[in-house]
Amino acid sequence: MKPLLLLSRGDQDADFLYACGLPVEQALYLRFAPGDDLLVVSTLELDRARQQGRTAAVKDRRDAGWVDREDSLASWVDVASRLLADRGVRAVSVSPLLPAAAYVALRGAGVEVEIDRRLFLDERRRKSAEEADSIRAAQEAAEAACVEVVGRLAAAEARADGTLWLEGSPLTSERLMARAQAALNEIGYTAAEMIVAGSPGCALPHFRGAGPIRAGAPVIIDIFPRGRTTHYHGDLTRTVVVGEISDAVRRMHEACVEALDGAIGMLAEGVNGRDVHHGVCRALVERGYGTATDGFEGDPKAPRMIHSTGHGVGLEVHEEPNLRDMDVTLRSGDVVTVEPGLYLAGLGGVRVEDTGIVTAGGFRNFTTLTRSLDPRDYP
Repeated sequence: MKPLLLLSRGDQDADFLYACGLPVEQALYLRFAPGDDLLVVSTLELDRARQQGRTAAVKDRRDAGWVDREDSLASWVDVASRLLADRGVRAVSVSPLLPAAAYVALRGAGVEVEIDRRLFLDERRRKSAEEADSIRAAQEAAEAACVEVVGRLAAAEARADGTLWLEGSPLTSERLMARAQAALNEIGYTAAEMIVAGSPGCALPHFRGAGPIRAGAPVIIDIFPRGRTTHYHGDLTRTVVVGEISDAVRRMHEACVEALDGAIGMLAEGVNGRDVHHGVCRALVERGYGTATDGFEGDPKAPRMIHSTGHGVGLEVHEEPNLRDMDVTLRSGDVVTVEPGLYLAGLGGVRVEDTGIVTAGGFRNFTTLTRSLDPRDYP
C-alpha cells in the first residue's frame, strides 16, 4: 500500500479530519504505514495539534523546511516533497479532491501520484459506537433548534393578508433561521446553512427560504447541525402549518409519514438501498402522487418526490450510503436519513426526515421529535 498524502482543504475537510482527528485550515498529513503518520502544521496550530490530534507525530512546518511564498500551496508541496524524499518515498496515494496544482507540482517533483477514489469511504461508513453517539447528540441538537423555530411559529399572529407577525414585525425565514442558529450555538453546535421555507410558490426541496412566512402554507424546517467538538452532523426535517391545514397538505403529509415508516421498517443489514427507495416511491404513487424515479412516475400533475429517499450522515451531512435508484447493500453501522417529500408549485412542499443507524436487526432511530403538522403539538 502506498503512503497517503493529504493537504487540508479547510476546516470542513472531512477526509483530513477523519485521518488526523483535527480540523485545520492549512496542513499536511502523511501516513507512511499504520501507526506511522505525521501531521505538519503552522506554529500557530502546533500546540492544538499536539493536544487534539491523533497522529503519531506532529511537526512545525518551519522545521520541515517551510519557505513563505505568495502561492502557499506550492510551499506545502515543497514541504511534502522534502519529507517524502527523506523517507525514500517516490509514490503516494492522494484524495480525489487534491487540488490539480498540487497534483501537477508533485508529479513535477518526481513523485508518482495515484488517486484513491474510495479514500476512507468504507471506513467512514462503519460508524463506531462513539461516532454514533456523536451523531445522536447532533440529532438532539437539531430537534432543540427545530422546537425553537416551531415555538415561534406557534406564537405568531396571522394578519389579514396571511402574513405571520411576532413581537411587532413580520415573521420571516431569516428571523427563524437566526433563532435556530443561536439555539444551536448555545449548546455547542453550528449550522452555517439550514432550510426554513414557507412560501407556497417555492416547491423545490432544497430552497433555503426567504421572506415572510404565511399562515396556511406548509413550512419545511430542515436543520443539519455540526458539533463544534465532535464535528459530526445530525439531520432533521419537519413540516408544520400555522392555522388551518388544507386537506391537500394533510394528505401529502400523511403519505410522507406512511412512506417514512415503511422505509424504516425495511432498513437492516444486508438490505438493498434501492429496494428501500423503491418502497418509498411505491407508497407515494399508491397514494396518488408522483416521483422522478423511473417506473414510479405516478400522476405527473400531482405533487412529486424529486429527490432520493435518504443519504449517509457523519463528518459530512451528505455521505455514503445513498438510498436512491441504485444498488447499495446496507451494513451495520451505516447512519442514514429517511426523508420522503412531496412538492408542487403553488401549493408548497412537505418533507419529513428522521436519522438513525442500521443494525443487524433493523434500524435504531435517533429521532424522537413529533412529526405533527400542528405547531402546538411540539414541546
